[in-house]
Amino acid sequence: MAIIAALGILMVGICPAVLCCSDDALGRHIAVQKDQDTLKQLDSLTLASTNTDFALSLYNRLVLQNPRENIVFSPLGITTALNSLALGAKGNTRQEILEGLKFNLTETPEADIHQSFGHLLQQLSQPEDQVQIIAGNALFVEKHLQILTEFKEKVRALYQTEVFTANFQQPHETKKFINDYVKKHTQGKLKELASDLDESTSMVVVNDLLFIGKWKVPFDPDDTFMGKFMLDRKRTVTVPMMKIENLKTPYFRDEKLKCTVVELSYIGNAKAMFILPDQGRMRQVEASLQSATLKKWRKSLKNRMIDEFYLPKFFLSQQYNLEDILPGLGIREVFSAQADLSGITGANNITVSEIIHNALLEMTETGTEVDASTRVEYEFLSAKTKPISVNMNRKFLYIVLDSSSSLISVMGKVNNPLEN
Repeated sequence: MAIIAALGILMVGICPAVLCCSDDALGRHIAVQKDQDTLKQLDSLTLASTNTDFALSLYNRLVLQNPRENIVFSPLGITTALNSLALGAKGNTRQEILEGLKFNLTETPEADIHQSFGHLLQQLSQPEDQVQIIAGNALFVEKHLQILTEFKEKVRALYQTEVFTANFQQPHETKKFINDYVKKHTQGKLKELASDLDESTSMVVVNDLLFIGKWKVPFDPDDTFMGKFMLDRKRTVTVPMMKIENLKTPYFRDEKLKCTVVELSYIGNAKAMFILPDQGRMRQVEASLQSATLKKWRKSLKNRMIDEFYLPKFFLSQQYNLEDILPGLGIREVFSAQADLSGITGANNITVSEIIHNALLEMTETGTEVDASTRVEYEFLSAKTKPISVNMNRKFLYIVLDSSSSLISVMGKVNNPLEN
């Protein structure tokens, strides 16, 4: 079984006038430190905690606006894009972005945030067995604007951002240019990101993230069958249901929140956590979805033998207009006339008009050939051991995270596996 997620973020900035500035306009901004050995790196626990706080806050906002829809988004991808935007922001605009991402600017210097997060992104981008996290960032700027050299160097060094010039006076050609870049970088998974460009557009920032993982214990396609998935107490849909027997994997039953948590491992350094609330308990679980809850689940997970585990095959695709959602997390000024993004081109009248987040996620049985010894672990079950069966045949949550850093790459909710 494989999970594939391709995500993109589109930021369109409107710049009514052309202003250029010298390269030292960012002199008082964050310096890119050449010697990372002398940098006080944020520890992985701090970054993971910050990432989790932002992920869960954003999830709650998405659910409020899309209560009956499937949810799929990448906290890692969104944080990467907003962090790179913060490099070109100043004053309150910059503070709102970073604090909206849950960074504590009182305790942590901004330079440490960027250097530590950028360093972690480089580590995650390294192939780890069968897990691949490919994050890409690109800045497309109207050809008559001059990007400040210092900003260009920072976004390249910290977030591997490529900078391109584009002619927004020809929206159709520029749209194709951007979409071709995204399609190539996501290996064809994400084909249409830019759609509504016009001649007033001056800048587009694209972030794409491709996650590909192969299960350590894959499902056998021959065991997949058509089963019922409950939408509510009265309605069901028929979906392809994958099945695996005698699966030894981390498991926890949360009696307080009335939900079951199961964790599956990928070949490599990533895990997927599935949270299955009891019938009618989804809202209770979502209302309790905080960092402390997630920490409790992970700490409580213990290896158990699951007699039968069922998971639907699904393909999810969603698009979110984050300019309608991020203000609820305190990121407001960047969308207003008060925005200060002068650290990008020197122009003080650039604002972000849209942040569109596209995400797709696919779960199937397919995967690379795995040694038979790693496919399934069988153990003798004592007569005193109560058999466990977990059937993800109703609404459930999922969280994909890095095993070492605990950063959340992808998360969301499956309301209906047939809707994408």
